[in-house]
Amino acid sequence: MDQPDYRRALEQCLEGLLAAGVRQLPRSTAPLTLQETAAEPAPSPSTGQTTIDPPLPAAAAQTPAALPASVTAAPTLDVLQGQVADCRRCDELARTRTQTVFGVGDPNARLCFMGEAPGADEDRQGEPFVGRAGQLLDKIIQACRMQRSEVYILNTLKCRPPGNRNPKPEEAANCSGFLNRQLELIDPEFICCLGAVAAQSLLQTQTPIGRLRGGVHDYRGIKVVCTYHPAYLLRNPAAKKDAWDDMKMLMSLMGVEL
Repeated sequence: MDQPDYRRALEQCLEGLLAAGVRQLPRSTAPLTLQETAAEPAPSPSTGQTTIDPPLPAAAAQTPAALPASVTAAPTLDVLQGQVADCRRCDELARTRTQTVFGVGDPNARLCFMGEAPGADEDRQGEPFVGRAGQLLDKIIQACRMQRSEVYILNTLKCRPPGNRNPKPEEAANCSGFLNRQLELIDPEFICCLGAVAAQSLLQTQTPIGRLRGGVHDYRGIKVVCTYHPAYLLRNPAAKKDAWDDMKMLMSLMGVEL
């Protein structure tokens, strides 16, 4: 190849780089710029060879289990509840449930109580917190000078996990779109997370419930208070004092005198 051919090949190479968005070529001894690092294929950890993977769409990267637009734009709780009832995203839960458990209470409530998942009684009746733990929750609500009908009660998962096991991360991810839209439609000022699973799922943290309680957290502008699950309180009555301290803090935030 003579000199003009080399020059033309170089020009074509530079034109291709410009079209790809590269604006700077580093020297061989200098570190790559951030833009070039992002554009360069990464070596495969298993083979050491260069591989090129297609980038994930932005929406998929933020919400791995993104739901259809018809769900995230459901205009009412009734419409969303119907979509939840038809959900088959978690094969095991869809096969083993009696019915989905959406939520109950005032659709315009200032306060939502959120647990982890339905149990056997809830799966049978289709309403959250109706077993022994639910009866204790009712007493807590009444002690706070409110009625069950004045708040909204829901769970992270809308289906009962077999054997009342904890929800799997992928199940919580599959249900997160329903939960987020449900909370958007209710638009509460406060959320009380009952137990570690609910608190960690909503706040996207691994911090233990013992460290989450006693403080005020934020979920999309909503004030969040975390406390122990009523089922835990039934097994550990000594923790009721701590839970009551959490409720007194929550009521103080809400302007309710106890």
